[in-house]
Amino acid sequence: MKAARLYGPRDMRIDDVPEPGAPQAGEVLIRVGSVGVCGSDLHTYEDGRIGDTVVRDPLVLGHEFAGTVVAVGPDAIDGRGAPLVVGQRVAVEPGLPCHHCDRCEHGHPNLCRHLGFMGLWPQDGALQERMIVPARNCFPMPDSLSMDEGALLEPLGVALHAIDLAKLRVAEPVAVLGCGPIGLMIMRLAKLAGAGPIYAVDQFGWRLDAAREWGADEVIDMTAGDPIDAVHALTDGCGVPRVIEAAWAGDAVRQAVEMTDLGARVVLVGIPGDDSAYFKHSTARRKGLSLIMSRRMKHTYPRAIRLAESGAVTLDRLVTHRFPLEQANEAHALNAAYQDGVIKVMIALDQA
Repeated sequence: MKAARLYGPRDMRIDDVPEPGAPQAGEVLIRVGSVGVCGSDLHTYEDGRIGDTVVRDPLVLGHEFAGTVVAVGPDAIDGRGAPLVVGQRVAVEPGLPCHHCDRCEHGHPNLCRHLGFMGLWPQDGALQERMIVPARNCFPMPDSLSMDEGALLEPLGVALHAIDLAKLRVAEPVAVLGCGPIGLMIMRLAKLAGAGPIYAVDQFGWRLDAAREWGADEVIDMTAGDPIDAVHALTDGCGVPRVIEAAWAGDAVRQAVEMTDLGARVVLVGIPGDDSAYFKHSTARRKGLSLIMSRRMKHTYPRAIRLAESGAVTLDRLVTHRFPLEQANEAHALNAAYQDGVIKVMIALDQA
């Protein structure tokens, strides 16, 4: 079968790889339908690493995905406690917690002491035609959702977790830095939660246009001036009580800290390319800020499915580009260059 494997920075090749074999107890074999390209994938694609995790041998990327069950092992129980059957369309949660350590036992599988992750070295991801996954990571999709939408339940889950951590309040302002797919979903969820006004910050005009559609009341173009000054001007000099940073971190962290009100809460979702974040300590200290690092998600798929099925969040509106598996390298290159008005790139394998 075919798989797209990353050999080093910007070196992705289509290889023939062995079939995964039969699923064992608690596992299923799926035929991959759609895979989304995530910003964290772009870090690995561009640099051959993300944070301190280095790709040391060829790696299959892809952690936003959905597919169809083609074989089940014994005791293949899904994420809601029901048996999986051949032919079911499922969205797959890519986190691989041990389910036994103290962090897992305390309800924090995203902080598992032995956490693995599909598409993060050394664990292969979904840019392959078929793969074996834990049954408990699978969540059956309603017929109304496409394979693309099933794959996008993963970033929606990340956005949900960030919103949970932000503890938004009705009719209270919030600023969102970064208008990529997760930032846009955060804006939509913030609007659904009753927060507002919502201020969106980005450097790309087409993403700011999208932010208006996804719930932003005001958009701030970073290329037109200092976004910190802009937020202060919109809030009578006070700043905002909630900021969610969903960019590639870097200077966005400093900006998030500087645009807050006293006693504000800052949630950091973005991953910096240089594995560093900087802000002025005295500003954060004197404001009494709460800085929260957001780590993936915690059992958000059932909520994400309800939101998508109801139409409250229309995931397919995010998709601007689709590529076949054979053009996975071109898909990542276009996204990394932010060309052609890109918001969300999907790689289509099997859309049935």
